[in-house]
Amino acid sequence: MIKNLFYSLLIIILITLGFLTVKSGSYSAFIEFAENKTFDIRQELKAQNNKKPSNIVIIAIDDASYEYILDKYGEWPLRRDIYAKMIDYLEAQSPKSIAFDLMFVKSMKSNLSADKALSDSFKKYNNIYTAMNLDNQEEDLRNAINLPKSLSVSVKGAFNPIEYTNCRTILDDILNSTSNIGMINVVRSDDGVLRKMPLFLKYKDKFYPQLGLKVALGAMDALNQTNFTLKNRTLELPNGEKIYVDNDGSVILNWYGGAGTFENIPMYKVLNAMEGKGKLENFENKIIYVGATASSLFDIKTVPTAKVFPGVEVQATYVKNLLDGSVIKKTPFGINILIDIAIILATIAAVVLIPSMPVALGVIAALYGVYIFASYELMACANLWIEIVSPLSLGTLAFIFAVITKYLIKSRDFDKQYKLATTDGLTELFNHRYFQEQLRMNVEHSKRYNTEFSLIIIDIDFFKKFNDNYGHQSGDAVLKQISSTLKQNVRATDIVCRYGGEEISIILPNTGSEEAIKIAQKLCNIVANKKLKLANNKESNVTISLGVSTYSETDGLTPEEIISSADKRLYRAKENGRNRVNG
Repeated sequence: MIKNLFYSLLIIILITLGFLTVKSGSYSAFIEFAENKTFDIRQELKAQNNKKPSNIVIIAIDDASYEYILDKYGEWPLRRDIYAKMIDYLEAQSPKSIAFDLMFVKSMKSNLSADKALSDSFKKYNNIYTAMNLDNQEEDLRNAINLPKSLSVSVKGAFNPIEYTNCRTILDDILNSTSNIGMINVVRSDDGVLRKMPLFLKYKDKFYPQLGLKVALGAMDALNQTNFTLKNRTLELPNGEKIYVDNDGSVILNWYGGAGTFENIPMYKVLNAMEGKGKLENFENKIIYVGATASSLFDIKTVPTAKVFPGVEVQATYVKNLLDGSVIKKTPFGINILIDIAIILATIAAVVLIPSMPVALGVIAALYGVYIFASYELMACANLWIEIVSPLSLGTLAFIFAVITKYLIKSRDFDKQYKLATTDGLTELFNHRYFQEQLRMNVEHSKRYNTEFSLIIIDIDFFKKFNDNYGHQSGDAVLKQISSTLKQNVRATDIVCRYGGEEISIILPNTGSEEAIKIAQKLCNIVANKKLKLANNKESNVTISLGVSTYSETDGLTPEEIISSADKRLYRAKENGRNRVNG
């Protein structure tokens, strides 16, 4: 158990070090890419059960409206006085606000009165919003001007804002007549998908709010709020909603569906209604966004729920998220580490504790499946984004390491058990059972390949008398030293075994009779000349007698016959005075 815990701890340390290395290396880009894709899948699944938001309406400049405008007015962009008339028409129905996801840049020199009509509308109503854009254009093309102080806000708290060096301004009359101007810069991931929107953007050391934030504040009757504080990556809105803010000051959007999620009314229908051709009465107390949805007008984004998604619907999604407090919250780095460790531990536990590998694999697969399902439910029900790719990748690595470790441990245990089963405890030579097995194998090998092998059986001379004189402890010491001496003075391929009692056998593969006798004589001389240490720190000499037989017609072709021949020759060596070889 302690050994398993040690190996588990080692695996966790290796995996954690690997995780930290991965996070700091280029591989982290792949992890982020894959994690974003899991976010997209969860958003798509969740969006299938969403209801269409009812408090935001989009007046869409769609393909039909674009064609209508060109036919009726003969040009695009639409004259600004038409927008002014549209504002008057919509305001008559008491909307919450009207936001233009359009930038009214540069004056139309042939229609200065039309521009003035639009700017007068911004002065007339305090619930009209319009857009502006920051960029990094070189100053040799456009000077980076100072924006009106009324457009900037104060933001306290630690974050890394997105910063720009230049801006594309709108009509001066509008710029100087209202503070209801917000930025429409977007944030795309490396794969080009828009998943989040900034709350504040930095320009000339000042912070400017996003258009969507402005519109949301107006809907909360907090349009005049200019001081914001981020605490622990959280921003509290005037309506009491606390929203999660990413490290660059952005919020991760919670998508309601694909294009057409919000109620879209083609602009040409509004223009007709303004001329008395039909009537539209669904704008009361609603937020109205005016923007392009026609692909030919190039305001198309790619979002988690759709490859083609109008920018105006991004703005509407943004506002709805802020009003509902439904922006996505990411789990903190520390929580992600704990999840990673929990997945790793659960994986290792399954591998270590479950004997059957298929069962363990099934349990791990079920665990991962439950985790993936839980991650979807947390996003669907609690707007919480917990990572999938990192913990499951680390869990998979832990599984691989745990399986390898488990089988290494098993292999070591098997080797240990095999050694115990085949080794004599006193002499550390192979035991009698192993000797019989190897003898049979050598007989079979010699039969098949027509080769020779030899057998030496050794007996320590007068060993019983030695035990009587010096004691059994000294006898055991002598037996161990002789065994070690014999093992050290034969070839690596020779098999030295304790045959029984004080008898030792040596199998000599691929060895004929003449060579075997020479080896036996060498061993006899080495033992006779070796001083052996006894249990009482005394020294003594002992001798051995050796009988040699060879696989042959003469000595025998079966294990029993070969052993019998060696035994008889050992007996003759003892009869002839001991300390000698008989072969």
